[in-house]
Amino acid sequence: MRPGSSTSLAARTDPATSYSDRVADRLRSLWDFSDLDGSEQRLRGQLTEESEDAGRAEVVTQLARVEGLRADFDACERLLGQAEGLAGSSDVARVRIDLERGRKLRSSGDGPAALPLLEAAFERARASGEWFLAGDAAHMAAIADERVAVEWTERGLELAAAEPDAAYWAGPLLNNLGWHFYERGDYDAALDAFEQALAARERDLDRPAEIEIARYCVGKSLRALGRPEEAAPLLEQCIANSEPDFYFHEELAEIYKALGRDDEAEQQAELAAGLKE
Repeated sequence: MRPGSSTSLAARTDPATSYSDRVADRLRSLWDFSDLDGSEQRLRGQLTEESEDAGRAEVVTQLARVEGLRADFDACERLLGQAEGLAGSSDVARVRIDLERGRKLRSSGDGPAALPLLEAAFERARASGEWFLAGDAAHMAAIADERVAVEWTERGLELAAAEPDAAYWAGPLLNNLGWHFYERGDYDAALDAFEQALAARERDLDRPAEIEIARYCVGKSLRALGRPEEAAPLLEQCIANSEPDFYFHEELAEIYKALGRDDEAEQQAELAAGLKE
């Protein structure tokens, strides 16, 4: 799976938290997407700290998300049913229920069915001032159904520009838009989106891994456009600034090959092979 895709990016970089995350989503700091067992343990601990049913409903939606990430969609739905029974009139709990049910449907392969739930989560979150959750809903809507990817990216970017608590989502939205274009062979549009994503990532220095993934995406697009001489220093920077990474070495091998630097290409390919899972 490529780095920077909607799934792999979450798995690799969402554990990092910035100031905006901690303020905007009170449960975000409990998550480490590379350690679902640990995340579940922290969430269950938080569940015992909640004094009201609405708060418990919020936490239960996050336990449902854990099960969705484990691809146990039946368990996910059971927990969302529990959250519905606790939510009462809480807007934020209702936002989380729709958001996680939409996320479950998209993950299980039914993105179009997820879209109405994600749209509802966005509208309710925006109406109640839950800007971070509104940004999450927009980002999910943009990847749920490719027919509205551009439309929902634009809506999410407007929100991110207007509301500081949603500003984080500019990077993921632009990253996903870049892959939307890249996978359709529109490399010019992909490069434009990825360059904007990199600029957005560089405004959040607390997330160095995400910055390097965004740089990789720019380099990959440049190579696809026949500009490997511009791509090479970007991937060299990715490697210099990161832990050993299969994708970075693999891409640099392709770039060196395109430049006729065959010995260096072979060396990078060997390094990538040693890192492949």
